Amino acid sequence: MVSCGPCIPEVEVKVVDKTGQPLPERYIGEIALRGSCMLSSYYRRPDLTAQAIVDGWYLTGDMGYLADGELYVSGRKKDLIIVGGKNVYPQDLEAIANLVPGVVPGRAVAFGVFDAQLGSEDIVMVCELENNGQSEDQLREIEREIRRQVIRQTEVTLADVYLVGRKWLIKTSSGKIARGTNRGKYIREKTDQVNS
Repeated sequence: MVSCGPCIPEVEVKVVDKTGQPLPERYIGEIALRGSCMLSSYYRRPDLTAQAIVDGWYLTGDMGYLADGELYVSGRKKDLIIVGGKNVYPQDLEAIANLVPGVVPGRAVAFGVFDAQLGSEDIVMVCELENNGQSEDQLREIEREIRRQVIRQTEVTLADVYLVGRKWLIKTSSGKIARGTNRGKYIREKTDQVNS
């Protein structure tokens, strides 16, 4: 983790748990901000205002922690994958997959897909391949290596590793992998495969 530094003047920051209670330093929770330059409401959206602004504190939707007065951001709340009560940050899994030979660096995405039978999420990893000419044995070895590295480094297992060709993944206009959009694309493709 890299520090974002201390708050700018006239801005306060705290990290809160799911109930909105402040957490001590070095505990991960949702980042909340309050200050003289902050928004006071969403324009004509009292519903969003009620969700995001509580007692004058703006709940950012970012997860992180404080240490020695400096803020560390660990990821987005909506991207967090919860497996059997364990919090898993998709960017950690993506960083692992990006180092596996055969995967295009920077072109892997991890997300959760809810499994109603388990009452928890399954973790899916979608990775673009460097070239499309691999044999079935080579594809199986890339998949095995992704699974092996993820479990070795994080102690979580992947429910599915979906290997795709170049330019399959969708990015935002700012160049970031669009997790939600890619999750939807994955679900559509898997549903089509089952129905065909």
